[in-house]
Amino acid sequence: MERTENRLKSFLLVGVQFLCLGVLLVTGPLLPGGWAERALVAVGLGLAVWALVTMSPRSLTAFPDVRPDGVLATNGPYRYIRHPMYTAVLLLTLGLVMEHLSRARAFVWLMLAVNLWVKLTYEETLLAQRYADYPAYKAGTARLIPFLL
Repeated sequence: MERTENRLKSFLLVGVQFLCLGVLLVTGPLLPGGWAERALVAVGLGLAVWALVTMSPRSLTAFPDVRPDGVLATNGPYRYIRHPMYTAVLLLTLGLVMEHLSRARAFVWLMLAVNLWVKLTYEETLLAQRYADYPAYKAGTARLIPFLL
């Protein structure tokens, strides 16, 4: 029963994440025009690429569930941030929201941020259960933003 609940929770978290991303992508421009917005998108894309290149393909998944054959990433951006992909998504989408700012888009971005926070909290519980060295890794890194979160 617990496994079914975990899968439902994972699907719900990923579903809300992709719904928010979809809304943000279809309600504004895909390429921002302002320099600050472009900088956020560029930093987000760069961080995402760095995280993807660093992570083992066996560990890569949109779901918070830990793969049985996965490997805990602790190098590259993972030396500083436990969830660089989430940080990248938030930076990139913030740049897009700022380019075409509205209350509705800001609300959807906040929903995305809250959803990712819940997702990463759940994921960290699963990582701690799977990897004995996760608590030590967690103690030496930030969740999303080095020196802040």
